[in-house]
Amino acid sequence: MEYDTVNKKGNIGRSALVKKPNGTMRLFITISVGIMFGLFIGVLFPSLPLTKLNFTSILLRDFSMIGNKTTADANGNQNKFKIWVPSNPKGAEMLPPGIVASESDFYLRRLWGVPSEDLAKKPKYLVTFTVGYAQRNNIDAAVKKFSENFTILLFHYDGRTTEWDDFEWSKRAIHVSARKQTKWWYAKRFLHPDIVAPYDYIFIWDEDLGVEHFDAEEYIKLVRKYGLEISQPGLEPTRKPVWQMTKKLEDHDVHKETTEKPGWCPDPHLPPCAAFVEIMAPVFSRDAWRCVWHMIQNDLVHGWGLDFALQKCAEPAHEKIGVVDAQWIVHQTVPSLGNQGSSEDGKAPWQGVRLRCRREWEMFKARMSNAEKSYYKSVGIDPSNFTGHT
Repeated sequence: MEYDTVNKKGNIGRSALVKKPNGTMRLFITISVGIMFGLFIGVLFPSLPLTKLNFTSILLRDFSMIGNKTTADANGNQNKFKIWVPSNPKGAEMLPPGIVASESDFYLRRLWGVPSEDLAKKPKYLVTFTVGYAQRNNIDAAVKKFSENFTILLFHYDGRTTEWDDFEWSKRAIHVSARKQTKWWYAKRFLHPDIVAPYDYIFIWDEDLGVEHFDAEEYIKLVRKYGLEISQPGLEPTRKPVWQMTKKLEDHDVHKETTEKPGWCPDPHLPPCAAFVEIMAPVFSRDAWRCVWHMIQNDLVHGWGLDFALQKCAEPAHEKIGVVDAQWIVHQTVPSLGNQGSSEDGKAPWQGVRLRCRREWEMFKARMSNAEKSYYKSVGIDPSNFTGHT
């Protein structure tokens, strides 16, 4: 009896499968019939254009949509509305261009109100100082030489920031702190060209500069008048600057060339006789800084060697790089950051820092030389025969 019951149940199951095929079988049979019908029509009407009689493709499309309607809709929408804009910044190709914000700034904004009303005035220039609290009075005097047209940005190498609020201007300045780091370390990480793009000129200055005879607005006027892309104020001549090029000249607004010791300048249009400023108080136009930023090496933090390479970021360099004599400064030569080094092998901290500076200079020169040789080789030029600017 049990056998009969099981047997009957089995027969009933098989009968159900035969009478009610599943969806896959039904789809397979329908597609097969459609294909056969299409072939039959093709034999009967071989000359009929396919565009007028495309039953097979219509059937296949419809049955496919019935079999997987959700996926088809999703795929259709994806293909139709997919955004890909190669001209967008790298990584933002899938965004509509109208929403891409590729640049930023250091403008301080409110936490309330309407964004368009946040800024009563947008500063046109940026000045940065890399500072320790011990030089606060000198920085206070320097900042007061810069008008409200300047955003003030302090990089703190000693970690002390809140104490600066004793100065009223400090409350509207930007403060960035990382212990025992140089201004070129900061510049590489916080002054990306797309961040400082709103500023016409960027001042990247040391903390030990005397500014009694300097006015920032007048300086900008002279830079514009003489078309300088990279510049610095003249240095007081009585302090015996290392380079003749950066020494202030009397009765000049600006100078772009000088004479040096015999043998120092095989080409009078190249550093250190022209196209040259030092790295203590450089001023860059927006376009020049975009080039210089890319040249700064991530691991070479002291910037030694940059002064000789700046000429690669202005063309013609001997016309676009110069020293502003009418607005001059005093380099006080305070080795404050040098003392942030570590004493090793019985040497003073500043000696280890100076040794690192010299090593970086040699490394930078080697990297630049190798990069140029690789480039010339890639374009089929023999570097040994190249006599252009280096």
